[in-house]
Amino acid sequence: MTRARELLGRCPGTAGARRVAAGGTLDEALRRLTTTPYQRRLAVGMSLPAAQRAVTATLLWHLRVLAGWLPRRGVECLRLLASGFEITNIESRFRLLSGAASEPPPYELGALATAWRRLSHTTRPEGLRAALAASAWRDLGGTAAELAVGLRLTAAARTAVAVPCASRWSAGRAALLVARERFVHGRELPAQATGPAARLLGVAHRAPDFRAFTRQLPPSARWALNDVDDPADLWQAEGRWWRDIEQDGRGMARRARYDAIPVVGVVAVLSTDAWRTRAALELAARGASTLEGFDGFGVLG
Repeated sequence: MTRARELLGRCPGTAGARRVAAGGTLDEALRRLTTTPYQRRLAVGMSLPAAQRAVTATLLWHLRVLAGWLPRRGVECLRLLASGFEITNIESRFRLLSGAASEPPPYELGALATAWRRLSHTTRPEGLRAALAASAWRDLGGTAAELAVGLRLTAAARTAVAVPCASRWSAGRAALLVARERFVHGRELPAQATGPAARLLGVAHRAPDFRAFTRQLPPSARWALNDVDDPADLWQAEGRWWRDIEQDGRGMARRARYDAIPVVGVVAVLSTDAWRTRAALELAARGASTLEGFDGFGVLG
């Protein structure tokens, strides 16, 4: 765990993200990241999407390094926590096979892959679905958007069971995802996603309106939507969700234990730092005119 904690000491953190966001331009923000672990994949002149993807690719590399230090049980835990990268790869592959002109190259998952090695070789949407059906993911059917929702809720439900110290985060994340899908985008959950949603959120996943949804959420998930009365304010709740898991993660990472809890804490802090750095790059690209507003909801401080 000493080496894992060393990864945290190199992160830009809140203060570093504020300096990046205050750069005023994307190129200046990229220059201000040259002394951080993200600099290896960044270069002045990159587009914002490319720079943000480089930040998340750095996070993935750190998680792969961390996996190399862990016993098999720890790698299985880390694979669940990193499942968002494989889901992104699956979504991108599905869109590409369905006719999208181009997609970013897939993330290199290494030992953190669940089924990507097989899925990456599919050449038609039907083949991808067949490969999913034969994998631990199962075929969640539907459109690309429905597939994404189903995969993310499935990952959250599995993580809540297999990584108990992250179950509260998983339930809160599921509440945010379902609320956005139903009450912002106006889409019902795909049938295949209702099972994992029910396991995390109980009857709330089929509530008729946002007020009923928040009222019916179990305490394990309701915390993520505290003080949010309107679906339009869910972006604020997301910022607080990241802030809270970072606080929890720092406490967990400091524990002198030989189990998964310190590792899960390190993953939470590293993930939050990458998310905050991505937000800082976007603010810089906008000219940082909205910096104060983002501060108010825990993005940069």
